[in-house]
Amino acid sequence: MSFWWFWTQAPVVEEALDEDLPKIAEIHAASFSHKWGAAELARMKAQKGVNILIARRSSPYGTGTPLGFLILRRAADEAEVITIAVHPRQRGRGIGKKLMEAGLFRLYGERCTHLFLEVDATNEAALLLYRGLGFKEVGRRKGYYSDNGGDGTALVMRIDLR
Repeated sequence: MSFWWFWTQAPVVEEALDEDLPKIAEIHAASFSHKWGAAELARMKAQKGVNILIARRSSPYGTGTPLGFLILRRAADEAEVITIAVHPRQRGRGIGKKLMEAGLFRLYGERCTHLFLEVDATNEAALLLYRGLGFKEVGRRKGYYSDNGGDGTALVMRIDLR
């Protein structure tokens, strides 16, 4: 019997639960030099307007292993991406795009007009994703990122949802 369908199923994106926070912290630690622990994520999750979406491996038995996450913060009719990360072993499989599309869909449904984000100007994979989704550069912040090999420039990007 072949289980090819198990490995080709698209991930499921859903609201993160409190019990997901330690796994989210692990993915964050594997993705960034500044690590956020489960307690810090719990404080963030408790804030008004913050949503944490998680992508999980899909299976016929329900959803399972967290593959990546997206943290959004909404204020009035605008929102920002706080952070997005996909586990290093799962990158290049469209999980980040699936997370961003779910976030955009949610914000559109909440009648949000704009979504902003900041991205390292040297992060080609992220720029390709964001531009492919329709984000446009609206500003630059020199020296924003201090722990990269470039000059630390952050691109401020926006997508209009209305």
